[in-house]
Order: sequence, then C-alpha cells, then structure tokens
Amino acid sequence: MQMRFDGRLGFPGGFVDLEEGLEAGLNRELEEEMGLDVRICGITEEDWAATEVHDEQNFVSHFYIKKITLDQIRQIETAATTAKDHGLESLGLVRVPVYTLPRDKAGGLPAFLSNTFIGTAREELLMGLEQEGILSHAEIQKALKASGARRQ
Repeated sequence: MQMRFDGRLGFPGGFVDLEEGLEAGLNRELEEEMGLDVRICGITEEDWAATEVHDEQNFVSHFYIKKITLDQIRQIETAATTAKDHGLESLGLVRVPVYTLPRDKAGGLPAFLSNTFIGTAREELLMGLEQEGILSHAEIQKALKASGARRQ
C-alpha cells in the first residue's frame, strides 16, 4: 500500500481514459506513483480481482491483485523513491503487517487497520488477504475486532 498526499492509506491508481484501457491505465499510474517497471511486474487482465460501482460519486473502481516475489518487492520499494509522483501523490510505500502481536493482541494488523484509508481501500486489502489465502476469514475478523474497525 502507499501513504497518500492526504495522509490516508490506499493503493496506487487513478482515472483512466476509455481509449487507454484499464490495465494500460493502471500500469501508467503504477509507473508514475511507484516507479514500477511494468515490463517486469505489470498488471494484466488475469490480475483483476473485483469491480465496484459507486453510483453516488459517478465512477467505477477496479481492484487488481498481483503476486510478486520478495526480490520484486525490494525493487519496487527502491524504485518508489524515484517515481515521478513521489512526494506529490504518493508519500511512500507501506508494508502491511499480516500478523497480530501475541503479547497484546492489538499490535501488527489490528493497529494497522486503525489507520485512515481512502475509499474502500481497507475493504479491498482485507478481501485480497482472504482471497489469496494469506489470512483466514476468522483471522481477519479477530484483527478487525481488536482494531475497533469493522468490515463493510
């Protein structure tokens, strides 16, 4: 995830021209916001996870999940500081802790979930963690309860 210019956590993305196409537009945004070399780690149709229509705001959002290696994560984190929009739209990347500290049952993911997220980013994060089998539904519910947040 990334820390946005407005202090909220979210995922890279933005508006896409219809002629541009969803994946091409998202890859452009990933290059601008994260410095991502999309030739190595770009988004494709196969990475699509969900679409949500926001009638009241008159837009549609699409969520993609991309499995990458630890080496790719390190490359992305390094490149992010030289991205075109670093310090403007994106203030930096944030790793999501996918654990709960046993000593207090509130550190790690529960503490992370108590942050402020943009739009549906918290729900998308949780959906992705569950869909990819990183955390179970029960683990997510326990983290939400400990954080004081609730899943929509």
